[in-house]
Amino acid sequence: MGHRVLLVEDDEKLGRQIVDNLSEAGFEATWAKTGTEALGINPEPFSLLVLDLMLPGAHGLDVLKHLRRGSDVPVLVLSARNDTADKVRALELGADDYVTKPFWPEELVARVQARLRRPTLQRAGLIEAGDLAIDLVSRRVHVAGDSIELTKVEFDLLAALARRPGAAIPRSWLVENVLDPDRAGTERTLDVHVSRLRKKLGPCARCVATVWGVGYRLEISPSP
Repeated sequence: MGHRVLLVEDDEKLGRQIVDNLSEAGFEATWAKTGTEALGINPEPFSLLVLDLMLPGAHGLDVLKHLRRGSDVPVLVLSARNDTADKVRALELGADDYVTKPFWPEELVARVQARLRRPTLQRAGLIEAGDLAIDLVSRRVHVAGDSIELTKVEFDLLAALARRPGAAIPRSWLVENVLDPDRAGTERTLDVHVSRLRKKLGPCARCVATVWGVGYRLEISPSP
């Protein structure tokens, strides 16, 4: 049995094309046609959610906010809007990828496959990506087996990126959720912490990639 994918899309023709293409690629697709229907579905059995934004019943962003209150299932957003502000808003709410309509269903399947191929292992609070290992419980980080010392903010920043590998995390979200609120952190302050983190990561520094106009993401690549 392949990965289970939940599609939330109200367009009958497009939805059928996506379901057919996902099925041909070996995925088990479940199709919800309204935001209200999506809100009533337990996301945990699914490996990924493909979510349209303009939905009847409940807006896609409301579905996304509801989902993120209790689930880390990856979300790939579909939208006819390609404004940077719209993309950043979706990413701030927890989306992992953003595909602009119109698109080829084959392209969407390729995005789904790429998301589910992420070679990151998360077990018992341990996140591994190539030579980088992050233990969320003990708050320890190893690079190629060697322990490195990080400040609280540096660790929290790395952990925030690692929990959603490959996803672009907006700088505004990182400022609000990672930096010390008592110190009135800014995006410039965040950039300084990223620079220091990269220096400490040494050969894994390239894993913390800049997404211009949005923020940062953790680039995942298998060990050579």
